[in-house]
Amino acid sequence: MGLLNAASWAKVWAFRASFLKGLGTTAATAAIGLLLALALGIIFGLMSTSEKKVLRGIARVYVEFIQNTPVVVQLCFLYYVLAFSGHSIGILYTGMISLGVYHGAYMSEVIRAGIQSIPKGQFEAARSQGFSYSGMMYYIILPQSIKIILPPMVNQVVNLIKNTSCLYIIGGADLISVTYSFVTGATTGGAYAPAYVACGIIFFIVCFPLSSLASAWETSLKKREQRQVNAATTQPETEEEEAVL
Repeated sequence: MGLLNAASWAKVWAFRASFLKGLGTTAATAAIGLLLALALGIIFGLMSTSEKKVLRGIARVYVEFIQNTPVVVQLCFLYYVLAFSGHSIGILYTGMISLGVYHGAYMSEVIRAGIQSIPKGQFEAARSQGFSYSGMMYYIILPQSIKIILPPMVNQVVNLIKNTSCLYIIGGADLISVTYSFVTGATTGGAYAPAYVACGIIFFIVCFPLSSLASAWETSLKKREQRQVNAATTQPETEEEEAVL
């Protein structure tokens, strides 16, 4: 049915509880997937900046393999391998693990970039004070890198939420899957355009504020860094003027 068909919109509104239930499943899947992604991101991010070549190599293999294969392929592989081996853990848990592993690779790159953005002098100063690697990261390096890490990390959260739509491939109960079931149902079918527009609006309402937050955050950090650079460059000139006087 057409986008401007009032009956189709009325049908979508009548079944709004189903769409909200799908949104709840999407939110739960994204939340668990995000926790796993953060855990993997921290582990492999620290490994990728480790002084041990073996750890850096393992982290690099993980990141390159995961980032260069589609999340849909990873999702289907995990689901069907577990299903045919008789160890199925269910569609939602499969989705949570797949999304967590996939976005964990991107999170680790964000953390690696944040750590490597810290001046080497900070690392040398920490070592000279007798800090171990873990102590140096926990007390000195990571607190300084958080402001650099958070904006791109928020973008990864947005991408993770959108990628929950991949659960539709294996028959999940997420928002996209609920929308598909609605438009193909015996009693609800036909309202294709309104249903998918409503689905898109719900995703937009969830994702747009997060994207805006990340952009505003990044802009604020750049302005702050520029002010610090300007202050650092003008200070020597002021000191020279005072010396002349």
